[in-house]
Amino acid sequence: MVTSYAPDERGPRFAIVGVRDGRRVALFTAAARAAGLAAPRVVDWSRVLRAGAVFAPGETVRIDSPGEDVAVERALRGVDDPTRVEGTARWYARFTSATAEVADAARAAGAQLLDDPGELAVLFDKRRCHGVLRAAGVPVPPSPTSRAPATPPQVRSSPAGGVGAVESAGPCAPVRGWDDVRALLAGTGGLRRAFVKLAHGSSASGVLAVEWAGPGRVSARTSVERSPDGRLFNSLRVRRYATEAEVAALVDALAPDGLHVERWLPKASQRGRAADLRIVVVGGRATHAVVRTSRSPMTNLHLGGARGELAAARAATEAAGVAWGEVLGLAERAAACFPGTLCVGVDVLPGTGWRRFAVGEVNAFGDLLPRLTGLPGSGAEGLDTYGAQIAAVTTKEHHHHATR
Repeated sequence: MVTSYAPDERGPRFAIVGVRDGRRVALFTAAARAAGLAAPRVVDWSRVLRAGAVFAPGETVRIDSPGEDVAVERALRGVDDPTRVEGTARWYARFTSATAEVADAARAAGAQLLDDPGELAVLFDKRRCHGVLRAAGVPVPPSPTSRAPATPPQVRSSPAGGVGAVESAGPCAPVRGWDDVRALLAGTGGLRRAFVKLAHGSSASGVLAVEWAGPGRVSARTSVERSPDGRLFNSLRVRRYATEAEVAALVDALAPDGLHVERWLPKASQRGRAADLRIVVVGGRATHAVVRTSRSPMTNLHLGGARGELAAARAATEAAGVAWGEVLGLAERAAACFPGTLCVGVDVLPGTGWRRFAVGEVNAFGDLLPRLTGLPGSGAEGLDTYGAQIAAVTTKEHHHHATR
């Protein structure tokens, strides 16, 4: 049980750019109060998009997800139905512009920013994020659409053991529609099995797990549903499209928003279900981890995935000869590519047999894991992901005052 204290005016004064009635703001507010701090001031995304943001000197500004608000989603994506898939390129352009404006307002006011807008722009472009990770020596699934950073970061040597091999650099392949994806699947040395993802998508929206077994033998599993008039909708059910014509129609409809393609790596399993890990890294340290399992290639919990057993995953990893600390360290190495962002959620993909690991994605807003408390030895024991972030900021601020 977390002890509560009276608000301490010497602590950080948080302002959240978020959805006022959303779960994320509520959980962060509860964590702040539990830490003895005043409730954060909420700068609603709807106001930010309409009139910009204003901050007070000395505030600590957290940029949170604009999700869970239909009006905000409409303003960002330009579609009336929040279940529609299309519009992610427009969402990305508007979101990155808005976060840059928020950062300018924070700096002008003398406020501290917890999320770097340039890093958010990379995190929300899977092609760029993949390229940054690869250039830094972080093992990632091979991808023909990976975009190398303009100035590659210093390459970090991969520690010995089973964290996987780093994909070699190569040119970024254009993906204008199904013909390009088909060539990547079927060509000499083709991928054969690949994930086709919206470059700016989230929560598995627009993700297709595609398998190529030869001309005319193509199938895909996805939560995308295509209406008779060609519009695309997110569904809570993963379905299978079994003909090349169906898959081609989906890819062609998604392509205008930008696509990222990467090899579909066979995953480890737990109780007969495909498994991966979401590891939350706060201030450079892995603080929380959850196993996600599913009978489909997508392990997202809202698509029927379920939380697995972390102790069993650790035991399987160590039985395969890989130190658990190495897996957590892999997530920390991925997060280190984004030093200006306090917290990220790293999707770590364990290979068959829990022997090799790669990073699938790094999520700027990957901390919505209610009731999950910190890992032993992480410094976040007893805290949820939001409490861990508040503790990291408070500790840093106290250290700053102590050394002045």
